[in-house]
Amino acid sequence: MSVYISVELQNRIRNHFADFCAYCRTAEALTVTTFEFEHIIPLSAGGITAFENLCLACPSCNRYKATRQTAIDPNTQNEVKLFNPQEQLWTDHFAWSEDATEVVGLTTIGRATISTLKMNRLQLTRVRKMWVKMGEHPPNI
Repeated sequence: MSVYISVELQNRIRNHFADFCAYCRTAEALTVTTFEFEHIIPLSAGGITAFENLCLACPSCNRYKATRQTAIDPNTQNEVKLFNPQEQLWTDHFAWSEDATEVVGLTTIGRATISTLKMNRLQLTRVRKMWVKMGEHPPNI
């Protein structure tokens, strides 16, 4: 479902997330796609179109997340809430691998989010390797 988001609100979201995906931290400027405004709590679950419920997401993270709000932590097999980029700090739940090509889950929320959004899929880790060589990754935001 397409929902109108004012240009002012779009700009606030873009500024808040510094034109990076709120989930995988990919820089929009390094891609050939336009990032999307994602409802953290989906409209279908009663979420609203307001700054506090929106984030900037790359199309891949947005598609894999879809309307999900919870996922299974692959380590514990427990169902947990997905990462909420408006309420939680990325660095509390995630870190970069030593070579900065993979996102590492530090918590159950981090691991479940990485797994569900496929944040370390082969195509993305390969392109991150190239970005590291270019000096464009990992992001410093």
